[in-house]
Amino acid sequence: MASRPALRFWIECALGALSAIVLVMTVATPDWIERIFGLEPDAGDGSTEWGWAISLALVTLALFADARRLRARSTTK
Repeated sequence: MASRPALRFWIECALGALSAIVLVMTVATPDWIERIFGLEPDAGDGSTEWGWAISLALVTLALFADARRLRARSTTK
């Protein structure tokens, strides 16, 4: 009988989903920093937003990979 996934699994899934949503929003609206905060850290060229997009993609992959590892470990016990 498989045991229930730990709370950590659900937290990582939720954070992974949240980072994926923010990633999609960043790609869809590349000037969100300027719109929300009124700042232009990259002088409007979008490099800051692309940095965020790449970082969020890596965070999303890492969180989902660890959640998958936790799920596999909890079902093999």
